[in-house]
Amino acid sequence: MIQKTCTSLRGLAKVTDTARRDSKCVHGILQEGRNCRRKRRSGKVAFLIDGDAYFRALHAAIGNARKRVYIAGWDIDSRISLLRDNAASMKSSRLSSFLEAVVARNHDLHVYLLAWDFAAIFALERELLPVFKFGPGSSDRIHFHMDDQHPLGASHHQKIVVVDDAVGFVGGLDLTRDRWDTPEHRAQDPRRVNPDGRPYTPFHDVQMMVDGDAASSLGDLFRRRWKQASGEVLQPPGPADTDPWPSGLAPDVTDVDIAISRTEPAFNGRGGVREIEALYRDAIAAARDSIYIESQYFTSREVAVAVSESLKQEAGPEIVIVLPYESSGWLEHGTMDTGRAFILKRLHDWDATGRLRVYYPRVPGVRGIDMTLHSKVLIVDDELVRIGSSNVSNRSMGLDTECDLAMEALGDDRIRKAIRGLRNRLLAEHLGTTPEAVQRRHEQHKSLIRAIEHLRGDDRTLETLKVEMPQWLEAVSLDTNPADPERTVDPTELINQFVPDELKKWGVIDYLKPVVVLGLVAALAVAWRWSPLGSRLDESAVIAVVNAVSASPVAIVPVVLLYVIGGLVMVPVTLLITAVAIVFDPLLSIVYATSGCLAAATVNYALGWKLGREMVRRLARGRLNRISKRLARRGLTTVLVLRVVPVAPYSIVNLALGASHVSFRDYFLGTLLGMFPGIVIISVFGESVRQVLRHPDLKSIAFLVGVLVATVVLGVLIKRYLVGDREDV
Repeated sequence: MIQKTCTSLRGLAKVTDTARRDSKCVHGILQEGRNCRRKRRSGKVAFLIDGDAYFRALHAAIGNARKRVYIAGWDIDSRISLLRDNAASMKSSRLSSFLEAVVARNHDLHVYLLAWDFAAIFALERELLPVFKFGPGSSDRIHFHMDDQHPLGASHHQKIVVVDDAVGFVGGLDLTRDRWDTPEHRAQDPRRVNPDGRPYTPFHDVQMMVDGDAASSLGDLFRRRWKQASGEVLQPPGPADTDPWPSGLAPDVTDVDIAISRTEPAFNGRGGVREIEALYRDAIAAARDSIYIESQYFTSREVAVAVSESLKQEAGPEIVIVLPYESSGWLEHGTMDTGRAFILKRLHDWDATGRLRVYYPRVPGVRGIDMTLHSKVLIVDDELVRIGSSNVSNRSMGLDTECDLAMEALGDDRIRKAIRGLRNRLLAEHLGTTPEAVQRRHEQHKSLIRAIEHLRGDDRTLETLKVEMPQWLEAVSLDTNPADPERTVDPTELINQFVPDELKKWGVIDYLKPVVVLGLVAALAVAWRWSPLGSRLDESAVIAVVNAVSASPVAIVPVVLLYVIGGLVMVPVTLLITAVAIVFDPLLSIVYATSGCLAAATVNYALGWKLGREMVRRLARGRLNRISKRLARRGLTTVLVLRVVPVAPYSIVNLALGASHVSFRDYFLGTLLGMFPGIVIISVFGESVRQVLRHPDLKSIAFLVGVLVATVVLGVLIKRYLVGDREDV
């Protein structure tokens, strides 16, 4: 299997040859229609390293706004403070309060916020009940919308802010919790706390700030996305009478063309866009001296191929990759980090000339594991810099919605100096030295790697990231990572992952029966999601049905039956959980929703067993049997992952697991553990927050605090269990 995967990795389309590389040096890397949507002029460009610099610049720019502020993000938290100088500044710069104050003093100003309609897996990391983020009581000129216009398994990952179409910000930083930090990344910083007052670990990221036509193009991008998500057409704001660029912020370079590159998945009749993937390939292929990458993840097959082709050259560029020691969550550690280990092992194998170095940052008093590197930066020679939302992951190349900005020198020494200066600043921060020291060592050694190696070694430094690949990963294909697909997940394909080539040898009837049934299930999923049938099944309709049976002394029976029927016809399970939470008291809601989810899961599992278990028996020597048995050995963990990762609809996952070797015991327990935290959040948190909003008395607030404590304890217990399960494998 691993040989097959390596062959396929090498066999992907070649990204470089001598003629093409020389051509890019002459004509430039950034090409509209290939690796960027458009190139537009920016009068001023600034590189904002870490959250403190970004949030200060953003606070000033929004404070200068006259007509429109657009904010798009993977997450937006109304409670974060943009300024952390003192208690007063933290209170006044709290995002919701700050935006309210800005629109209150300017009656022509409208603010539009667009956040991803997120998957349940991130519920514990986000502000609860997003509908209440900027209301009730917020200005009618603050418009908030959740964006669910994306295919299964995808997310909107862009981080864009535009002020009056005159200033724009793009990078890796969302306006959400646990993002603010300074370049010092102190082990203890009293300002580095989340909205609940709890400290979090050091956090490193980078944002790029532009103005002029480049900012206006970002405004166009936001308005297009807003229309797709809400149906509302926003008109450009027109020229503002003042410049929102912060008066005290000096640009790093002026008068330069900025390229806007995107990833957009094919969806709802719109074709997919993979400009960012093309930019990575073209930029790496054009490199002559050095490639510098900072990324939260490193799992993209296409980027791995581009890097491997560069390493195969006899005299190619040095490649320095800075990554986190490991991903921050148990899920990412078990999926993204193992994919990263596989790719880095292959790249080290291909590095015959010692031109590859992979590091992670270490700061005094902080374990490497506790330093979050979240930046998404690519710098090629002194010629090109790319900063944006996209990670070096399959998702960012094809599935999630991403936006990056890039600029190249094209012989302009001013731009080369700015690009070189950014790389020196980043390395100086990681190495605990100055940008000037980095530049001197680079010039002295004529080698980026030797300069880094000479400066390494103090308490604050870059440590070599050792690649440790678990033995079980040797038997897994890169194509099986459910957390990092590069394209939307076809529900029938989820089932077909378990079906080997031998299936084609069967009779037509044996093959068509499960396909037809699964096709009907998939068609129902599509009908609920995109056809007029779905418009009849909104929250109010389901609430009406649940409310009709709520007075029954045995209400649990019709409620559970509703879940079972809903599971068979692909009604979204979160819709059912929400409806039950609204109609019943929290404790009853938890009992009813948990019972309903387990009953629906059991029925779907049985259906999958009926359709697929016979296939498993008939293919005892095929790939399906081997995969199924591996799943069975890790059955509980597998089910837990599939319960929280937005891979496919609930019912389809249940069918797939029923057709596998996963035991019903692991399936049932994994479903219970995986679904229960989300049910508690929706049932108890939702009701308690609503009570606080409706009746903000001491009793309701105390109840909310109690629920918070109970949920945190539950999360810790589940996390400990999962970590133990992972280590035992």
